[in-house]
Amino acid sequence: QVQLVESGGGSVQAGGSLRLSCVASEEIYANNHMGWFRQAPGKEREGLAVMYKGGVGTHYAPNVRGRFTISQDNSKRTTYLQMYSLKPADTAMYFCAAARIISQLLQGRADYWGQGTQVTVSS
Repeated sequence: QVQLVESGGGSVQAGGSLRLSCVASEEIYANNHMGWFRQAPGKEREGLAVMYKGGVGTHYAPNVRGRFTISQDNSKRTTYLQMYSLKPADTAMYFCAAARIISQLLQGRADYWGQGTQVTVSS
């Protein structure tokens, strides 16, 4: 089955950390670039980080660069988003996504989406 499954969301106080995980089916992981997005209530979906297929490069949105890190474990077909120094403004539903063409992810589009995992940061 072709799918993405996120986990790792939760509630944390400002300044805390969380690590999100996204397990991809074999077909998706082998053939797609991976990315993390988020969407807060009443706001547009926002791209956060992209991992190029094969781990050959990364790209971060300016507002999370230095606080968020995207990484992968190929043995687990898992893409992670490590988040540090979380702020209340980081509260959102976080989504994992995959696309065959890197420009799609960089433009906020994807071929596959996970179901999302909620992150809530309290002050």
